[in-house]
Amino acid sequence: MDSKQEENGRKDGDSGSLRGTTESLADGESSIGSDSEINGFTVDGKQPDKYGFIGGAQQHSDAAQDIPPEVLRQREGKWLDMLNNWDKWMAKRHKKVRLRCQKGIPPALRGRAWLYLSGGKVKREQNRGKFEELDSQAGDPMWLDVIEKDLYRQFPFHEMFVARGGHGQQDLYRVLKAYTLYRPDEGYCQAQAPIAAVLLMHMPAEDAFWGLVQICEKYLPGYYSAGLEAIQLDGEILFALLKRVSPPAYRHLKKHKIDPILYMTEWFMCAFSRTLPWASVLRVWDMFFCDGVKIIFRVGLVLLKCMLGSQEKLKACQGQYETMELLRSVDPRYMQEGFLVREVLEVPVSERDIEKEHHTQLKRWKESKGELHYKSPPRMHGAKAIMTAEPPSRQDLRQNPTIIVELPPTSTSADPANLQPEKEKEEKKTKEDHKEKKSEKKKEKKENTSSKKSNQKKALLQDIPNPYALPTDPKPLLEDTPLHGSNHSLSSTEQDTYL
Repeated sequence: MDSKQEENGRKDGDSGSLRGTTESLADGESSIGSDSEINGFTVDGKQPDKYGFIGGAQQHSDAAQDIPPEVLRQREGKWLDMLNNWDKWMAKRHKKVRLRCQKGIPPALRGRAWLYLSGGKVKREQNRGKFEELDSQAGDPMWLDVIEKDLYRQFPFHEMFVARGGHGQQDLYRVLKAYTLYRPDEGYCQAQAPIAAVLLMHMPAEDAFWGLVQICEKYLPGYYSAGLEAIQLDGEILFALLKRVSPPAYRHLKKHKIDPILYMTEWFMCAFSRTLPWASVLRVWDMFFCDGVKIIFRVGLVLLKCMLGSQEKLKACQGQYETMELLRSVDPRYMQEGFLVREVLEVPVSERDIEKEHHTQLKRWKESKGELHYKSPPRMHGAKAIMTAEPPSRQDLRQNPTIIVELPPTSTSADPANLQPEKEKEEKKTKEDHKEKKSEKKKEKKENTSSKKSNQKKALLQDIPNPYALPTDPKPLLEDTPLHGSNHSLSSTEQDTYL
């Protein structure tokens, strides 16, 4: 494999328009790799890594440190509590939600958390049956031809998409086709395919569709429309912010007349899913769904600063060609999960900075190029802004159980606030037990027919421990407990958690 090949299977230096046109996507012009690379990658003995990539396609993800199991279980419990009370957490404790997204969402709950953060869960509940309706329609042949050619190019080294015509590619086709029917004015753009593919790695097709809708309409509006005007505007915003964050990098790019559109288009339109090692992609997306496009800007600024931020680093790229080659093959150490997340959180760029610069660049655009041809809806900066703009109902946020299991109830959190209802139930039950015991004693006195043998039997029965412990009783985690009474398929709408 070429040493310059990127982690998800795309070769550095591949170019081409990201808008979907039949001319730019002819067979043999894959933006990710040739058919021989794709079909020949399933070698015997190659086991997928923990992210599902086969044969070490994610060579830079080895440095990612595994979270200890006990810490992971703690985080899962906290996230389950948040998801069960999502509206309250977002309204009163949003800073805590953000902090937990920055730490990284537990893998078992990532798909569900992304759907809640993006507002895709609410959108799905408010449009019941819409995806099935779109899925059943034939679709526009103009877009279907392009989508089919793009299916084989999305993460060809991932176990979900490695097989031509496999379930992963089928679901990807369904999601992308449904979007062209949902937004016929926008149609299909090549950069939507990796976005949809990442979503499908974590959730079913219907959820991935609504996640894609939210990204296209709320997080990155206008990015995938004809003309790519929105991405050009954001390129100018990135360049202006770079002047403040890293003046040497800004001066170098300006000196060699390297327009932002030349290096940041794929970064932004694909949300770095085809650029970073996979561990870093997931951490960036966790923060992106929580805080919006400012995370994408910050990642871009970090990479530019790290690669071009000092005179010593600039010695290696004296001209335009050398600079572009450097930006196409970012040094792996700058993309490592731990380093990148720390740097991203320290970049002093806020939503207000982005909106202020957006207003400035939009004014300049109108002065030099006139009005925008495609007017996109206003951008929403993260989960809280989306929820504020479209307040959900409790019904919209209700979780559907993955599987129904008849097991003794256990406490999922040590939080006193969570245990309060359980304590009230326990006290109520204790009072009822006292009343029953008093009534039994009265009956025994009146009847006066009890014998010693019967009393002994009753005493023995009362001493038998209750197999269904109260919720407050300390119990070990039910890891090895068999499933009882399960009557639901695992392939439900929220199949990503089995706790």
